[in-house]
Amino acid sequence: MKHNLLAIDASTEALSLALHFKGHTFTHFEECPQQHSQKILPLVESLLEQANCSLNELDGIVYGRGPGSFTGVRIGVAVAQGLAYSANLKLCGISTLQAMAQQAICSSESSEVISAIDARMGEVYLGYFGKDSNGNAIEKRDEIVVKPEMINEDFEGLMAVGTGWQSYADTAHRLGVKVIDNITLPSAEYMLALGDVAFEKGDIVEAQDAQPHYVRDTVTWKKLPGRE
Repeated sequence: MKHNLLAIDASTEALSLALHFKGHTFTHFEECPQQHSQKILPLVESLLEQANCSLNELDGIVYGRGPGSFTGVRIGVAVAQGLAYSANLKLCGISTLQAMAQQAICSSESSEVISAIDARMGEVYLGYFGKDSNGNAIEKRDEIVVKPEMINEDFEGLMAVGTGWQSYADTAHRLGVKVIDNITLPSAEYMLALGDVAFEKGDIVEAQDAQPHYVRDTVTWKKLPGRE
């Protein structure tokens, strides 16, 4: 990685942080529903202490932009904005679905991954990702929110990650996806590499322009190219 970055994600039941500084990576991951707002800033301080660095020494902040819990996403974005303001840092938002796909790519031979997060109300947030030449997860279709019974794509044999497949195991079976049981929630550690690419490309924003991505405005996919 070329950049020293702090990554923060509070968009799901998990609270996850990761810090890459001078070639070393420090991480924290725990499932703590409804406790994110109390824990997040002390944990940021703890990671900075472990790395023996200050916010001002970083190149930027990566935040989990969603989809996920509306409250959790807002907490993550707001904290990232506040920290960025205090140290005059740039930000980039990374999809929680993409982060899980990145973890699958890094931990297996996966070249295509279907990520699904339980969106409640009988729906899932769904993302379809491929692996680029640098081993990074890239979006193949726009992320959507959809009722599991409405997913009719040909995903036979593809790796699948996220809580959506545990909540709707019958859909996973119907589609023939291969669920990776140990990747259920996004980890900020896997947002670092994606954030590094974004900072390299200049795909970054000022603190006031950081935005969540709720994925509630897209409801369906057309048939995927080559998978009709």
